Amino acid sequence: MTTTIDPAEVAKFEAMAAEWWDVNGKFKPLHQMNPCRLDYITGQIAMEFDRDLTAPRPFEGLRILDIGCGGGLLSEPMARLGATVVGADAAERNIPVAQVHAEKSGLTIDYRHTTAEALAASGEQFDVVLNMEVVEHVSDPAAYLRACHDLLKPGGLMVCSTLNRNAKSFAMAIVGAEWVMRWLPKGTHDWKKFITPDELYGLLRGAGLDPVDRKGMVFNPVSWSWSLSARDLTVNYVTASIRR
Repeated sequence: MTTTIDPAEVAKFEAMAAEWWDVNGKFKPLHQMNPCRLDYITGQIAMEFDRDLTAPRPFEGLRILDIGCGGGLLSEPMARLGATVVGADAAERNIPVAQVHAEKSGLTIDYRHTTAEALAASGEQFDVVLNMEVVEHVSDPAAYLRACHDLLKPGGLMVCSTLNRNAKSFAMAIVGAEWVMRWLPKGTHDWKKFITPDELYGLLRGAGLDPVDRKGMVFNPVSWSWSLSARDLTVNYVTASIRR
C-alpha cells in the first residue's frame, strides 16, 4: 500500500511519546494552544451538524477520526462531548500512552497504530476528520489529503491546521519555539514543509474538498494565551472543509 508517512518525521514523535500529557514537557505548546484549537473545532462541528454545545453530550451520534492523534489531546475532549472517536497515529509508541490516559480518564476511545491511507483502503468513513498539525509532516501532502477526503462521508467535515511559510513563521516556530524557548526539540519542524493558506486551499480543492473557512491561531506573549483571528494567518492557522 502506498503511504505518505515520512519515517524521519514519525521518529521525532516516537522519541517524545512519553511526554504527551506533561503540560510542562516537550508538548507544552500544544497544551497551551489546545483551548484555541478546541474552540474552533467544536464551533465548526456544531455549525455543520446543527448541534447545541450547551447540551450534555452535543456530539452524540457523530463518528470522529483524530488522525495523528498523538497522546489524545483532542480525542479525549471529543469523547467527552459524546462522539464515537477513533484516534490514529503512525508513531506506534503514541498509542499505548493515549490508551492508558483514556482508561485512567474513564473514556472509551478506539486508538490504532495506522495511517490515513490504510484506514481509507479498508473503507472506514467518518462524519468528522480532525487533521491537526499533521500535513506539514507527511511526504506527499496532496496524496495525504486525498486519503483524508476518502475517509469522510459525503457532507462530512475536515478540520485541518498547519503552519504558514514566511519569515515570521520561521522566526516564531523555528527560532523562537525550538532555538530560543526550547519548547520543542530542534528539528521538530522543517520550515520548507510549511504550507501557505492559499496553497492549502488549493490542495484541499484538488483532493475533492470544499474549503469553507479559515482562521489564524495567534499567540499573545503578554497574556501567554492563544486566540482565533479572522485576519492574522501569518503563523499558525486552521481550516474547515466539506466533502460534497
